[in-house]
Amino acid sequence: MFPRTAHPAVVRTDFDNESAWNAVCSLIRAPVQDHGYTLSTFYAYVDFVELTEYRSFSTAELLVAFPPFPDEYEHSFFLVVDRDALSNPEFPVLVVDLHETRGRTFRTVPTQVQAVQNNLSLANLDFGDFAKAVDQDGVFRGFRP
Repeated sequence: MFPRTAHPAVVRTDFDNESAWNAVCSLIRAPVQDHGYTLSTFYAYVDFVELTEYRSFSTAELLVAFPPFPDEYEHSFFLVVDRDALSNPEFPVLVVDLHETRGRTFRTVPTQVQAVQNNLSLANLDFGDFAKAVDQDGVFRGFRP
């Protein structure tokens, strides 16, 4: 069973590239400035999970480890830093739906994790809003006007 986390989990499943992992974590932790209507700073409120028992786990295997939402895991999604994320220069993190359509996914660049986490956690937007806004390669890089 997946450990309880205060915030949505960022699960590490690839342990072969420590420097890439550290870069992804730094990008996710970094504050992001919104230059829209208000000048605001946003942070990603996530918990990093680095348990080697999840090494090389697929999305399907991770879904088995996650208890049903919202009974035992109160977050509607989790994120995965897998081999695909760490081997790509943009580090596209996998976002996995636990609520609307369990197991549905999209990828996001780490600098957009703040937008994903903030909006999904507050229910300002739903998973589908982000999934529909990915670029042709399936990666969310922000909403385009």
